[in-house]
Amino acid sequence: MTDLPQGWTRVRLEEVAEVRLGRQRSPKNHTGSQMRPYLRAANVDWNGLKLDDVKLMNFTDDEADIYRLRPGDIVLSEASGSAGEVGKPAIWNGEIEDCCIQNTLLRVRSHGPEPRFLLHLLRYEALRGAFIEHSRGVGIHHIGAARLASWLVLLPPLAEQRRIVAAIDGHLSRLDAGVDLLLRQLMRLRGLKKRLLIEAVPLRDDAGWRTLTVADAGRVDLGRQRHPDWHTGSHMRPYLRVANVFEDRIDTADVMEMDFPPAVFEKFKLLPGDILLNEGQSPELLGRPALYRGVPADVAFTNSLLRFRASPEVDPEWALLVFRRHMHAGRFSSEVRITTNIAHLSSSRFKSVEFPIPPLVEQREIVARTSERLSGVERLIGAIERGRRQAAALRASLLAEAFAGRLVPQDPNDEPASELLARIRAERAATIPKQRTRSRRTPKELPAPPTRVTGDDYQQETLPL
Repeated sequence: MTDLPQGWTRVRLEEVAEVRLGRQRSPKNHTGSQMRPYLRAANVDWNGLKLDDVKLMNFTDDEADIYRLRPGDIVLSEASGSAGEVGKPAIWNGEIEDCCIQNTLLRVRSHGPEPRFLLHLLRYEALRGAFIEHSRGVGIHHIGAARLASWLVLLPPLAEQRRIVAAIDGHLSRLDAGVDLLLRQLMRLRGLKKRLLIEAVPLRDDAGWRTLTVADAGRVDLGRQRHPDWHTGSHMRPYLRVANVFEDRIDTADVMEMDFPPAVFEKFKLLPGDILLNEGQSPELLGRPALYRGVPADVAFTNSLLRFRASPEVDPEWALLVFRRHMHAGRFSSEVRITTNIAHLSSSRFKSVEFPIPPLVEQREIVARTSERLSGVERLIGAIERGRRQAAALRASLLAEAFAGRLVPQDPNDEPASELLARIRAERAATIPKQRTRSRRTPKELPAPPTRVTGDDYQQETLPL
């Protein structure tokens, strides 16, 4: 281990901490005489714990002794539907009395290392993508208790761990204060953007204005349904889907292909001036619109999108402005129907939404004036987003320096980590009872049945800044 800083060692996490998966949920435990609060993945955020929605489950006293949290315990998301969320950690400081954990979380309980040092180390592993790289599963990515327990971690001397924690906490407190200021400004700018869009398209009968429905203002079509039989064929064509359509922007980084016979392709082919809207999304993003301006060329669209083709009396740019106004005003979300946690805007409901139409000249004047106002807001939003990305990079760099032994100086007088490790091993050996030898006549216990964890137990979030 000559590549390690002075006094450091490298160990498996299970050598210096207990790793335990939380208790599985079961309908029989939804009620009982020993209801206790418990944490689940939705309670763990990159910036700490979210305790505004802590649920209850029946834990016997013996079960509570196994799954109860103690101050200094670290909880990590065992799995997630979002790759960047696997292993997301937070520390428990005893915020709720007699609180336990569910099996969407892993608990790490230190046997000697500074708990906040382990917190920062595990957060660094999660941020750099190490946990997702070694996770398993399709759709829901799992890290697993056994894999985490065998994870190799760097262990400095205990005194240096404390110096590292103090340095990290000091730097991050200042960084977090700056990021909080950026976020407050970002929220103000987003509010201003929303107000500009809503005020640009008033829903009233001004002179020369008419209020029709979307169906009267143009043609609405639902895209072509995807099917495994069409993943290959002799007429492969590119198509756009929800993942390509953002507000006022079409992302062409990941355009997929499907077999479109010529006649079918003509039906679903996009023309410059067509507007695409998300048919299925989270409620606040339902109907997110973008104007197709001819890039990519010769492209179709799927039934996760709605297409609006304006009539001659409607400028496509005006239609885009109307739809952006409706999205920000929550007009589309009021037409929502929910299936499997996804909000849907059916074509029939979309067609019935009101659509104001001023004279063409006025449409273009309003579009030009609003675009000029929005461009300034967007420039400021872009600057703040760059600042957030720089803060995220600075955070990652800070943690990388810390766990390379370069954030604080080594002290030759510190007790080496190897001695801490030897002491932990001796203490654990003295407390672990000697196991009895199993009789040959005693049947082996069957392994516990695999647990099934659904995506409802997990919550997707944005990586920390």
